[in-house]
Amino acid sequence: MLERFSDKVKKGLRGWTERMAGEAQSGELQGLARTENEYGVDPFGFNLDYSLAAIAPFLWLYRHYFRVEAYGADRIPSGRVLLVSNHSGQLPMDGAMIGIALMVEGSPPRAIRSMVEKWVPSLPYVSTFMARVGQIVGTPENCRRLLDAEEAILVFPEGTRGLNKLWPQRYQLQEFGLGFMRLALETNTPIVPIAVVGAEEQAPALMNLKPLAKLLGMPSFPITPTGAAFPLPTKYRIYFGDALHFTGRADDEDSELDKKVRTVKASIQAMLQQGLKERRGVFW
Repeated sequence: MLERFSDKVKKGLRGWTERMAGEAQSGELQGLARTENEYGVDPFGFNLDYSLAAIAPFLWLYRHYFRVEAYGADRIPSGRVLLVSNHSGQLPMDGAMIGIALMVEGSPPRAIRSMVEKWVPSLPYVSTFMARVGQIVGTPENCRRLLDAEEAILVFPEGTRGLNKLWPQRYQLQEFGLGFMRLALETNTPIVPIAVVGAEEQAPALMNLKPLAKLLGMPSFPITPTGAAFPLPTKYRIYFGDALHFTGRADDEDSELDKKVRTVKASIQAMLQQGLKERRGVFW
């Protein structure tokens, strides 16, 4: 009984995805190649059928709530690639919108893999959902294996520093980690910088209750104007830059890697400033 109900819900969501994506695009989405075992999942738990049903609400948010405009989605090279973006908004809606953009506006569409924080698998239900839609814990080994499989990986080098920054810090990139650059050099992977404009205002944090966050085992506990992290319907603009290629050794000194990381960071910051200059307002 429960299984039949679950299948009915999944079928309904899948139909919703196909209607919103359009006939031509839904056909291309069906062609996304994945190596699956007898249980219908890849080695990390990704399931294409589940994912195409699960993205329906996010596709609705993409089309009608955040009204996303994506620029340069056709710049993503085929094969392995690291997508490096700014991060903000308390909830990782920016990552979801980047993923939807490449699935419905990429040519051809791509299903990206996002690196999530190590505490995410401890969340009941959420951890299973994340795995089924292709998101994995951001360890170097996981990332290396996916790049070897020619996947597109989304990385937020700011981590929770970017996600939870306060209102006065909006659109100011926080410190970038060096790990993504080591992996890019080790695996000869191009890097595509991405700038997301709009997510900074979706849930502006006025303050962070660090003692309460520590008590609850959370990275932060932001206080927003609405009293929660529920995102406001801000207008999203996502900019995909040209692929950057770096040479050097993965085991170079941190100072050498940092020079390359600063190049990526400067590219993202420049796109953010240009996007802010061009937009008419936060909600339109």
